[in-house]
Amino acid sequence: MGTLVRTIEAKAASPQGQYDVQEIENIWITLPDGVRLAARAWIPVGQPDEVFPAIFEYIPYRKRDLTRSFDELTHPYLAARGYACFRVDIRGYGDSEGLPQNEYSEQEQEDGVAVVEWLSRQPWSSGRVGAFGISWGGFTALQIAAKAPPALKAIITHCSTDDRYTDDAHYMGGTVISDMMNWGISFTTQGLSPPDPDIVGERWLDMWTERLNHLDFFVGEWVSNQHRNDFWKSGSINEDYASVQCAVYAVGGWVDSYSSAVPRMLANLDCPRKGLVGPWTHDYPHIGRPEPAIDWLTEALRWWDYWLKDIDTGIMDDPMYRAYLQHEVLKIGETKVPGHWVAEEQWPPAQAQVQTLHFGDDGLMSEPVGSARPRSSVSPQTLGTASPNWLPFDLLSELPDDQRVDDGRSITFDSVPLEQDFDIFGAPVVTLRLKVDKPVAFVVLRLNEVEPDGYSNRVTYHVRNLTHRDSHEAPSALEPGKVYDVAVPLHDCAHRFSKGNKIRVAVSTTSWPMVWPAPEPVKLTLLPAGCRMTLPLRAAQPQDERLRDLGEPFVPETGDVTIVEKRGGLDKYGGAKTMRWNVGEQLLTIESEGSTDITRIEATGSEIGSTWGERSEIRDDDPTSAKVEIWRSTMFRRGAWDTEQTSTLALELTPTAFLLTGKLEAVNSGEVVFEREWNEVIDRKLV
Repeated sequence: MGTLVRTIEAKAASPQGQYDVQEIENIWITLPDGVRLAARAWIPVGQPDEVFPAIFEYIPYRKRDLTRSFDELTHPYLAARGYACFRVDIRGYGDSEGLPQNEYSEQEQEDGVAVVEWLSRQPWSSGRVGAFGISWGGFTALQIAAKAPPALKAIITHCSTDDRYTDDAHYMGGTVISDMMNWGISFTTQGLSPPDPDIVGERWLDMWTERLNHLDFFVGEWVSNQHRNDFWKSGSINEDYASVQCAVYAVGGWVDSYSSAVPRMLANLDCPRKGLVGPWTHDYPHIGRPEPAIDWLTEALRWWDYWLKDIDTGIMDDPMYRAYLQHEVLKIGETKVPGHWVAEEQWPPAQAQVQTLHFGDDGLMSEPVGSARPRSSVSPQTLGTASPNWLPFDLLSELPDDQRVDDGRSITFDSVPLEQDFDIFGAPVVTLRLKVDKPVAFVVLRLNEVEPDGYSNRVTYHVRNLTHRDSHEAPSALEPGKVYDVAVPLHDCAHRFSKGNKIRVAVSTTSWPMVWPAPEPVKLTLLPAGCRMTLPLRAAQPQDERLRDLGEPFVPETGDVTIVEKRGGLDKYGGAKTMRWNVGEQLLTIESEGSTDITRIEATGSEIGSTWGERSEIRDDDPTSAKVEIWRSTMFRRGAWDTEQTSTLALELTPTAFLLTGKLEAVNSGEVVFEREWNEVIDRKLV
C-alpha cells in the first residue's frame, strides 16, 4: 500500500525534457532511529546503470494533498532533465511517522542530514545531492547545509533567513508581530491533520491519535522566548556562517519580508553564492506576483547542472547579486511593477556611495543643521492601518496603502521636490537622537515617496524596540528623559525616487495591527539636529544594459483539480476584510474571513478545503486594549475517511503579561476524537 507508480513522458513533463519520468506516489525513507519519512518522488528513466543527482524539498505541508499541485510546478521539470526529485514530509507531519515538533527542531535538522545520506546511497544516485524550497523549505535547506553533510553540494533557498529571531514571523526589531499569531495557528493546524489511509494503511487512526496527544500549541513557546536566545539561535546560520560549505543560491522578493536576508548572506557567507531579488511577494520567480515573473526553471537548471553535473553553464560567471530596481512602489490593485534589472559583481559593492539627509526645522536637508526645535508626539495606538501586514500575500488587501493617514499622525520630515531621478540599492539607515518618557518604548520608521498630489508610498521601513538599542540578547530598560542616539537600518530595497516627488521620513511609536504595542502610551521627543538618514546610492552602470535576459516564465501543467463545492476561491489567502472605527469609543475593529472551494484532487480522489477568520481590536489611547481572535479549520476526506481539524487562538495584554488562550479540536466521521485547551499567562520582558 502507498506505492503508486506511473510514467510521465519527457515531452509531457516539460518542453525539451530529456528523460521519461517515473512518478512514485510514496517512498519510505528510514531514519537511523527507525522512523520512516514519507516522500513523493520523480525519478528519470535512464539507461541501465545510469545514475542521477538527487534534489529534495523537505517541509511539513502534506505532499499528498496540500502542496501537491505546487510541487508539480518544479519537481517533474527537473526530473525530465536528469534529476531524481523528492518531496519529503518532515517527521510527525503529512504521511511521515513520528511525532510533531516545534519548527526547525534539532531532530528535524538531523533527520534532514539523514535524508541527504539516504539519497546519496540509492542505486540510481550519482552521490551528489541538492536541496531547495521556499519559506520552510528554504529554511531547512540552509539549516541542513550548516550541518555540512558531504553529499550535499548545493542548495537554492527561497524566501528564508539566516536569523530566526530578527527575520521570521515572530519578532521584528525586538517587537512582537501579529504574523506570529497567524503563523502559529496555521502551523498548529498542520499538526492536527491526519495521515492518509491510502499511504499508511489501517494504522492511520492510531498514528493520528498518537500525534494529537503529543501536539503542543507552539505559539506559547514563541511568545515566551522574547529575546534572541538559544531557542532562536538554533537553526540560525548567522551563528556560524562558515559552517555552510556548499554552494548557496538565495532568492527573494521585495514584497516578501525575507528579502533583506539575501544581501546579508551574500555579504557574510564564504561559500560560492549568488543572490536574486525580484519584485515578488512570497512566490517562486516563475509564478512571481507582482509581475514581471521570469523563466526561473531555466535559471535553476543552470545552477543544478553546474554544481551537481559539472556542466559549465556560465552561471558562476554572472554577477553575484541581481535585483529588480523598482521605478514605482506597487499600489493596491496593480499587478506589475515598472522597473529594470540591475546587478553587482560582489556584495556589498566595491564602490558604494551614500547620500546623507539631515533632519531640521525645514524637513530633510542636504547639510547638517546647527540647531532645530524638538519634535514630540504621543502616537495613537491605531496608527499603522496603512501598513497592516508584515508579510503580504493578498495583493488586494494586504499591501501598504496610501500612507497619508498614518503620516498625519506621525512626526514627519520631507525633502524639497527632487530635481532629478536617483536610485538607491541596499539598506537606508536612520539615526535618531531621541528621548522617551517610559522605560519601554518602540520606534517605527517609514521611508516614503510623496507624489505631487500628496499620495504617500512606503518604500521601506523598520521597527525597533528601544530596549534592544544595544542588543537583542540582553535588552535594557530606558531611562525616561535621557537622550539616546539610535541607528536603525531599514529593510533593504532597490528603488528609484522620481523627479518632482518628495522623500519623507515618518516616525511613530506604534504600528497596529502589524506590531503589538508597548505596555504604556509613549511620548517620543526627537532632537532633529542629531538625526539623519543615509541612503545607499546606485548610479546607472553600462553592464546593466548587457545583463542576460531572464526570459519569460514557463509554468508547467499540474494534475487535475475539480471544484466540488464553490465557497470562496482557490486562493487560500483571499477573503473579505472590514475595518470599523467607533469614533465615540476610539475603538478600531478589523475583521476578516474567508474560505477555499472544496476541491477534489483527481489523482488521489481526496477532497480538501479550509475556512478561517480573524478579529482584532484596539483603542486609540490604551495599548492594553489590544486583542486578537483567530480561528482556522481544514478538512480532508475521501469515502469513509472524513476528518476536520479546527484551531482557535486569542491573545490579550496587560501592562505586565501576554494572555494567550487556544483550543484544538479534531473530528473523525462527525465524532470529536481530540480536544485540548491552553490558557497561558506569559510575563512581558521589556516588550
